[in-house]
Amino acid sequence: MQSQPYNVLVIDDDPNVRDILSSLLKRERCVVRTAASGHSGIAATRSELPDLILLDVMMPDLDGFSVCRMLREDPLTAEVPIIMITALDDRASRLEGVKAGADEFLSKPVELSELRLRVRTMQRINRYRRLIEERERAAAQERLLTEQARQAAQAIAEAYDQTLIGWSRALDLRDKETEGHSQRVAQLTLAVAQALNIPPEEQLNMWRGAMLHDIGKIGVPDAILHKQGPLTEEEWEIMRRHTTYAYELLYPIAYLRPALDIPYCHHEKWDGTGYPRGLRGEQIPLAARIFTLVDVWDALTNDRPYRNAWSREQAWQYIYNQKGKHFDPQLVDLFLSIAAPDLTKGMERQVSGGKED
Repeated sequence: MQSQPYNVLVIDDDPNVRDILSSLLKRERCVVRTAASGHSGIAATRSELPDLILLDVMMPDLDGFSVCRMLREDPLTAEVPIIMITALDDRASRLEGVKAGADEFLSKPVELSELRLRVRTMQRINRYRRLIEERERAAAQERLLTEQARQAAQAIAEAYDQTLIGWSRALDLRDKETEGHSQRVAQLTLAVAQALNIPPEEQLNMWRGAMLHDIGKIGVPDAILHKQGPLTEEEWEIMRRHTTYAYELLYPIAYLRPALDIPYCHHEKWDGTGYPRGLRGEQIPLAARIFTLVDVWDALTNDRPYRNAWSREQAWQYIYNQKGKHFDPQLVDLFLSIAAPDLTKGMERQVSGGKED
């Protein structure tokens, strides 16, 4: 037998039968309780769930079929294995027992060998059932912990992103001329990324990078940032440092490190004449190549301290003309079709017409 005690409840109105069954079960090292009626048997089952019930059929208050049905209808006791013991040997009685929910049958008088076989069978079934239940509980607990961890990580990510949005708004408040710029370019960047089927996790990092693309400008003096008119070469040298300031500010933050490509590289140019590192072509990360188009489009079509906004047609023409110079030539047409779908067909006809002339 197994080391864990195996608890059996005997429900029978005959004291001699209870004694005989108890004696036989104790030889099998079972812990035995008894009940002398159907009602007391139901109460005993509910007070302490047994591993097995031996249930007599013929009892004066409630017959075994009724007891079995009542136990099966109660969620607390529904899974307890039940062996019905009966002097009735007809097929109809056994069918009635099956309908009531009995698992096994024994005929009176009970033989030790048959009882031992049935009890051991039920023990094995119980062990397997408990093993399955334990595994299911462990799996459910693992799923719960995994879900809790996912929810916690999501909550942290959302809190970080709200902080990130706060930083972006703080930058906009510092520079009223570009208010709303970060939100606009972030949304347009996502639109292009989605058209390119970039994976969602990379899109999220691109959104974060776009929101923080100008974070390095906190290191640029207001006199330069808000200057009315062109910057001197010395002032441009200071202004160009904002990409390096962004890298130095964000790199220590592991959460934002995957989003660094845009803040650090969005002023690189396809032909290698950009800054801070003079990257050329596909040396420039894809996220930065996409964002460069978005950033220039938004800058050209909105007022700046040193100039008024260009028309959308002028901005379209400039970006188209910068294929293979400032911008990745493979991205320009797609970008323009997303940023200015109403202009693209007409402008493309003008361009092709001009070439034919």
